[in-house]
Amino acid sequence: MIKNVLTIAGSDPSGGAGIQADLKAFAANGVYGMAAVTALTAQNTQGVTGVELVSTDFVKAQIEAVFADIRVDAIKIGMIATAEIAIAVADAISGFPDVPVVLDPVMIAKGGAPLLQEDAMEALLSALVPLATFLTPNLPEAARLLQRPEARDQDEMANQARALAALGPSSALVKGGHLAGGESPDVLWDGNALHWFEGQRITTKNTHGTGCTLSSTIAAQIAKGLLPRAAVAEAKSYVSGAIASADQQSVGQGHGPVHHFYNLWKEIS
Repeated sequence: MIKNVLTIAGSDPSGGAGIQADLKAFAANGVYGMAAVTALTAQNTQGVTGVELVSTDFVKAQIEAVFADIRVDAIKIGMIATAEIAIAVADAISGFPDVPVVLDPVMIAKGGAPLLQEDAMEALLSALVPLATFLTPNLPEAARLLQRPEARDQDEMANQARALAALGPSSALVKGGHLAGGESPDVLWDGNALHWFEGQRITTKNTHGTGCTLSSTIAAQIAKGLLPRAAVAEAKSYVSGAIASADQQSVGQGHGPVHHFYNLWKEIS
């Protein structure tokens, strides 16, 4: 039986991040994807130029419509933008505690534009983080959630992964892409042990949507029954391949998207 996974996130019209990246990652990883939109963005590979929020009532209506008709095997949450939307999403999914939730606390776009209002942090922490099964922040996001300095080494990454899980999720993955140097390690605390996922930094400017893609792939793998460590291993391998193949595409003049279907499409010469 093919699994069904719902993303609750913003829309990227250029196709590289947000629900567009999530749906591509779902398809590439063998699950059926659905999407409830929290915000419309005007953006391309060079940056975000505008954001239009979806009303809280309509965010809830989208989620409720899916659950009223379709079995949901996992949820991925990305851009929630405001405190009101965070609370609306929490209200809509709180009645389904058996559905695993992967929360990617999106705060800043690749080009630097803020995607989470300042007053939304408290609602994110109080309403959504406790409902999450899995939390996937990068280093700046982890620091902001914990109100700590950004981790500068692997020891502090590990400490922050444990601290994030203490906020409610059973698992927390801290992504090390912002670390200096040639390596890009991620660390998972699964509630019992730390697991490191090493990765060589890939030289390319085309990394738009990397975080969205990783979290949505984890959600897909959890929906398929993998435990956290195995789900992250699969996701890390998939995203590394998508980044390594990104230069096969020619999308925009800035940070182009990763190649979601690198292992499915024949290379076009």
